[in-house]
Amino acid sequence: MILEMKVPSPGESITEVEIAEWLVQDGDYVEKDQAIAEVDSDKATLELPAEESGIITLKAEEGDAVAVGEVVCLIDTSAEKPAGSDTKTESKAEEKKEAPKKDTAKPVEAKKETYASGTPSPAAKKILDEKGIASSAVKGSGRDGRITKEDAVNAVPSMGTPTGGSRGESRSKLSMLRRKVAERLVAAKNETAMLTTFNEVDMSPIFALRKEYKETFKAKHGVSLGFMSFFTKAVVRALEMYPAVNSMIDGKEMLSYDFCDISIAVSGPKGLMVPVIRNAENLTFRGVESEVKRLAIRAREGEITVDEMTGGTFTITNGGVFGSMLSTPIINPPQSAILGMHNIVERPIVKDGAVAIAPIMYVALSYDHRIIDGKESVGFLVAVKEALENPQELLMDDNVTKALEL
Repeated sequence: MILEMKVPSPGESITEVEIAEWLVQDGDYVEKDQAIAEVDSDKATLELPAEESGIITLKAEEGDAVAVGEVVCLIDTSAEKPAGSDTKTESKAEEKKEAPKKDTAKPVEAKKETYASGTPSPAAKKILDEKGIASSAVKGSGRDGRITKEDAVNAVPSMGTPTGGSRGESRSKLSMLRRKVAERLVAAKNETAMLTTFNEVDMSPIFALRKEYKETFKAKHGVSLGFMSFFTKAVVRALEMYPAVNSMIDGKEMLSYDFCDISIAVSGPKGLMVPVIRNAENLTFRGVESEVKRLAIRAREGEITVDEMTGGTFTITNGGVFGSMLSTPIINPPQSAILGMHNIVERPIVKDGAVAIAPIMYVALSYDHRIIDGKESVGFLVAVKEALENPQELLMDDNVTKALEL
């Protein structure tokens, strides 16, 4: 029996996918549920499992865009498993393992040193050096391609700086996910009245709390007490104070939410992914840290699903992990605002009338000015700053051990 394998729907609104890589070869024997291909949608990269065991015939090439429901391969389920084969057919991924290579290179006879093959004669070299021309930029007309004095005299310097370095280039096709991210970013810039406001946060109180409780927190809960839980809790508090920031435009209407689904930007192997922490307003510090860890691992291992990245009412992105001092993050549409975190650097600030050194982070809020005014945007960022600089009172109700569930 010949089974036609069709592209399943990865999620709502997705009409086509791209074959990123076949993990098997045409004519291989595959086992049921074996991963046979990786497919890119505009939201995630997913594995395509074999629906039955049998001999596979590929009907699409790597890089092809195929519609949901289209046949991409055939599986001959009546074919018997080849004798002596492993439980799974050797895949492309397995073939990538390094194998010993046979030395097929033929011995090269040692050549007597000459001025041939692009090497200038002493007289030609002197002239080229005076002109500032690399010998690699001159084609020799002498015997065996050597550069003669006449070649050097006639050589004309290029308009650029002479160099003997590589001048190669390569071209590769953007994945469907990367193309979709590019389209969304351009749309966000073109279709929103985006504006960014900035502030700075003294991270000393959070540093002190983490120093005192991080070991106990990790020992009890199995996750680290990071910065994301503090920022997420501070953002949830600010969104409740300024609901316009937790809204988005839908046609001629403004759609506001009474819940906080916080998207977190994660750099994955296929590009930027933005999984969502659902109902962050109901999560404790432990709950936020556990969810951040779970989603980040799934995104980096390519296991994140479309549903886990769909929705979100507000986004937090942390460029600080890459060393960014300051940036203007781009809104994640259809959301109306995004908070950018940056690196923490010891800087001089004024405390109680005196200059002191403190760990400072610059924060940026990009927002859609069509529905969020300056009062809401600046007030929101100030509320985030206040909560981060006084977390014990504003985020923990003056009870640190209870807030951290210790």
